Amino acid sequence: MVLFAVILRLAYMVIAHTYRFKGFDDNFGFGFEMGRIGRSLALGQGFSNPFDGITGPTAWEPPLYPFVVAGVFKIFGIYTLLSAFVLLSINSLCSALTCIPIFLIGKRCFGERVAVWSAWGWGVLPPVIFWSTRYVWETSLAALVLALIFGMTLALENTNGLVPWFLFGFLWGILALTNTSLLAFLPASGLWAWYRRAKNGKRSVAGVLLACAVFAASLAPWLFRSYRVFGQFIFIRSNFGAELRLGNGPGANGTWMDYLHPTKNAEQLDLYRQVGETAYVAQRSREAVAFIRADYARFIDLSMKRFVYFWTGPPGAGSSSLTANFLYLASSLLAICGLGLALRKQRPGAWLFFWLVVLYPLGYYFTFVLPRYRHPIEPELLILIVYFISEMQFRRAS
Repeated sequence: MVLFAVILRLAYMVIAHTYRFKGFDDNFGFGFEMGRIGRSLALGQGFSNPFDGITGPTAWEPPLYPFVVAGVFKIFGIYTLLSAFVLLSINSLCSALTCIPIFLIGKRCFGERVAVWSAWGWGVLPPVIFWSTRYVWETSLAALVLALIFGMTLALENTNGLVPWFLFGFLWGILALTNTSLLAFLPASGLWAWYRRAKNGKRSVAGVLLACAVFAASLAPWLFRSYRVFGQFIFIRSNFGAELRLGNGPGANGTWMDYLHPTKNAEQLDLYRQVGETAYVAQRSREAVAFIRADYARFIDLSMKRFVYFWTGPPGAGSSSLTANFLYLASSLLAICGLGLALRKQRPGAWLFFWLVVLYPLGYYFTFVLPRYRHPIEPELLILIVYFISEMQFRRAS
């Protein structure tokens, strides 16, 4: 499965020339903020300059993927075709390797048939291939690491020793430095493993303490760097206040107000340069909070719209957008039906699926939604979809 998935993705990259990014705006479409920070690292300017020009140190993005970009830039050149091909190949490998935890999760929770079809589905479905072959971003890496964590959480129920707990804490550290939003699932993951082990009469205190220590040690160097650079504590990323403002303010309609982003608004970029990142984010946060406090009913309405957009896809124009929204909605409904069926039948791990679906999107309901935001949990959603379809086919055959 993995080999076939890798070959399929590489072949698509070559045939569709997805590694040929457009060079306008100084290659900003090649990795966006990730690419800019990677370029600064490759040039020896440190973790800085997420937008155009020299804007100073940053914690706008989590550090792991920009360092991957920087390493590729150092070896294969900054914004070159070869660098683009290598980075998309890395994404494709991460996407293909996700077949393995998908298979193991599906087999453990729903049986081998669901496991096989879920893994093959991940390997060949065009929407999955799209994100790994067209965007220089952490999306595919985050999906892989989360799937590994999900599978390890299930396995912790019956494992012994401290090594699994060490790996559990380490993987969560990797994920936090890759996609901070996924930390919303961390409490449920840890508590589910502890509860299931306690139900089986297994002790977990030493393992939990070790996992917490490893997790903290994984984050410590980056947290220390940010405190030393900015003079204040920043938990991995600095930009939540700015993201909150891009979804909440005059003219908000539930979508991303990208025209206010420093990459598209010269006035905002100038303000960012003048006051610095932390002051800029604090100012934007105050604006968003003032807007929310002035009209809570409108904020709730906007959050409800974002809830809908997360599960049906953000609105767009044209037939292609309608098709994408239909596929989003159909897949969401099938996954929810699969989750409901798994809960009703008390399948192994059903409640872990439930908490992932509930907790991960919460932050996006309050800020804004982009199509790629759902991709990190698509492996688990796909397993639920295949499980539901498999059960319906079995009932029909019966």
